[in-house]
Amino acid sequence: MNIMQSKMLLALTLIISLMSCKAQTLPLNTALLDIPNGSYIKDTNNELAPYVGTYKTNFNGNEITLFITKQEDKLEKSAHKNYYMDALIVKYIVKNSLGATLQDTQNNNIYNIEFYSIDIPSPNTIGFLYSGTNCSVGWGEINLKKISSTQISWEYRPNDIVTTASKCPPNLDTKIYLPETKDLIFTKQ
Repeated sequence: MNIMQSKMLLALTLIISLMSCKAQTLPLNTALLDIPNGSYIKDTNNELAPYVGTYKTNFNGNEITLFITKQEDKLEKSAHKNYYMDALIVKYIVKNSLGATLQDTQNNNIYNIEFYSIDIPSPNTIGFLYSGTNCSVGWGEINLKKISSTQISWEYRPNDIVTTASKCPPNLDTKIYLPETKDLIFTKQ
C-alpha cells in the first residue's frame, strides 16, 4: 500500500469513527459528577410530563400563575462541561390583589430570570434551579411535589435575599415576588 492509499484509508476510518460517535444518553437523575461532557440527560421514563400545564395559587394577597412546559435538548453549561438535558421550564406571572402585574416572566421574557428543573430529589418531586430576580436576589432551589393530577405542592428556599448598591444598580427591581414558603398548593387550570 502506498502513502496516498494509507492516508485515504486513515481519513476514511476517521470519518466513519466520527459518524458513528453518538452522545451518551443518560437518565434524568444522573448525578452531575457522572455526566460526561456532551452527553444527553433524557426523560426516558416520561417523569416530567405530569407537571406540564398552568397552575395558580394565592399567597399573601398575590395571585401566582405558573406556566410549566417541557423543553428537550436544553443546553446546560457548567465550568467544566456542557451537556444537553430534558427539563421543565417555568415562566410565571405574579399579580397583586388589585390585579396589577408585579412580575411577568411569561410575556416579557425577562432574560436574566431562569427557572428550570435540575433533578428529582425524591419520588413525585422535581427540583428546580431559580436564578433569582435582578442581580440574582432570591436565587435558590424550588421543589414541586405532585400531590394529584391537578395539584402540586411548592417549596422555595432562597439562598440570597439581599444585595448592595455595589453589586446591583439601585434602579433595578430586586424584590422577590415568588412565595418564600413551604407546602403552598398550586391547582392546575
